[in-house]
Amino acid sequence: MLNKNIETFLGCDADYAGAQIVLFGAPFDSTTSFRPGTRFGPAAIRRESYGLELYSPYQDKELTDRAVLDAGDIELPFGDPAPALAAIEERAAAILADGKVPFLLGGEHLVTLGCVRAVARKFRGLHILHFDAHADLRDDYLGAKLSHACVLRRCHELVGDGKIFQFGIRSGDKSEFVWGREHVFTHKFDLNGLETALARLRGKPVYLTVDLDVLDPSVFPGTGTPEPGGVTFDALRAALTEACNALHIVAADVNELSPHYDPTGASTAVACKIVRELLIGIRPLG
Repeated sequence: MLNKNIETFLGCDADYAGAQIVLFGAPFDSTTSFRPGTRFGPAAIRRESYGLELYSPYQDKELTDRAVLDAGDIELPFGDPAPALAAIEERAAAILADGKVPFLLGGEHLVTLGCVRAVARKFRGLHILHFDAHADLRDDYLGAKLSHACVLRRCHELVGDGKIFQFGIRSGDKSEFVWGREHVFTHKFDLNGLETALARLRGKPVYLTVDLDVLDPSVFPGTGTPEPGGVTFDALRAALTEACNALHIVAADVNELSPHYDPTGASTAVACKIVRELLIGIRPLG
């Protein structure tokens, strides 16, 4: 008997009605400022996820302990980011309306804004926990307000002062760091101080966004904007698990894999494992 060939992230084939987390892809990279290619990230993560086991020895849990549906990629227009962001927002809003956790696979980091727009409407007092090499706090990039270099600045306009916590930041225009000191919490270079941030975020609705270039290029070369001096895989994995255990994470994303810049496939394998650990670690309410 022949069945439909439906490619999902490893084990994420729950029925929508029973799903706690709904994964969906946003293959968009039209504002990428250096090397494009993140549009191919979601498909690569799905394809290569079958190199993983369902079981996480780090957490002593299996991915199938969570009811996760991979709803596939949104079909997005290229060029103008506005309609792409609107489509992402619409999909995230529908998932939230049904009491489920949206989990977005990028794509460039700008896709986060579409999801945050929906989540901020539903959860008053939303906070953002952000792992990245780049501050992403520019007011505009070459005159464009909608750019992956501006995504956290646009998110700040939705959540306000003191509600964005950034870790691993080691690149940005000087003006971003000057502005950021007045409006967000930025920890440069590494993940030290995370425990203090988690204590401040505990009990609040939190959006978790992971730009994979927070990792050192020796670990994760498959990205459009590699920045030397990043964190190790295990440091990031442990930090994300700690965040999942401590916080009420209401939505999450993982972004900025450009698979073709790493023909070994190692970067995609790293992305897959980060996604698996997050899907296992996030604890939906209800």
